[in-house]
Amino acid sequence: MTCVSVKFDDVSIADFFDTQVDLGRKPEQFARIWLHSHPGDSPEPSAIDEVTFERVFGKCQWAVLFVVAQDNETYAKLQFNVGPGGHVLIPVEIDYSQDFESSDHDLWDTEFAAHIKANEWPDEGKEPESILADDALNSYALPYDFLEEFEQMEIEERQFILDELANRSELWNPESEVMCL
Repeated sequence: MTCVSVKFDDVSIADFFDTQVDLGRKPEQFARIWLHSHPGDSPEPSAIDEVTFERVFGKCQWAVLFVVAQDNETYAKLQFNVGPGGHVLIPVEIDYSQDFESSDHDLWDTEFAAHIKANEWPDEGKEPESILADDALNSYALPYDFLEEFEQMEIEERQFILDELANRSELWNPESEVMCL
């Protein structure tokens, strides 16, 4: 999963299903809820999320698409395919105060400190020309090769991203005082 796409590995899903069935579970006990996060502040599912949800969960009697974004923003949709079928949005919130059986906050804090590093952005007091001239700006690029990944996307997915960017002039308009991502 990346900030712009998601694709289930069908072989891995088949292996997961086989393992769960071998353990005596029915698909309705382990394959009804798709919970994932979005890197920004919008939990709204993307068009790709909706297509993927329909492809993977569309035949279930019921399924849930749940998205959590920054600042605890959430989106949850219950889709049902019995009777007349349909879907309903579910108001949800996350209660981080409750432990669960496998929670180990100390280990999580240790792993977080060992592997998560904050990038410092260029000094906001600098003039834009001096920031662009600064070779250190290259260290503020995306943490992976976005262009290579973009080139490997299907043409429809690339077009979707370009259309989304074209509709968000605040991202590229030089007259805009604030750039919102």
